[in-house]
Amino acid sequence: MKTAAKTVAEYLAPLPPDRRKEFATVLKMVRAHMPKGYKQELRWGMISWEIPLAKYPDTYNGHPLCYAALAAQKNHIALYLMGAYMQTGQAAAIKAAFQKEGKRLDMGKSCIRFKKAADLPLAALGKSIAAVTPAKYIANYEKVKPKR
Repeated sequence: MKTAAKTVAEYLAPLPPDRRKEFATVLKMVRAHMPKGYKQELRWGMISWEIPLAKYPDTYNGHPLCYAALAAQKNHIALYLMGAYMQTGQAAAIKAAFQKEGKRLDMGKSCIRFKKAADLPLAALGKSIAAVTPAKYIANYEKVKPKR
């Protein structure tokens, strides 16, 4: 969904009430589990949590390192978890949580697509989000970042 929103309220306003409710439920979970040091921003047409350039400027593309994001897409909502993308153990734990709860996982490399918050194992996702501090994320990033 393209947006010119400058605040979360502006981002949520055009969503239908039922979709806004589902989005808000997951947004609340993400915020509750986000480690200190990440900054919430509206970037790339979504709500993102990132490491500000002031704290870590040495990125391959000159943009802040995005750790997680939440986006309202045309036909679904997407939760982007770069920690799960960068750490195979986290991706495996997320897959296992979906299986354990009998929920269908629709996951790309870093995004989990869903329509309702009830489609997600929220506790397991919260645990995954809470597991990676900015320092740990930077250390993982430095292991894989392109050499100049």
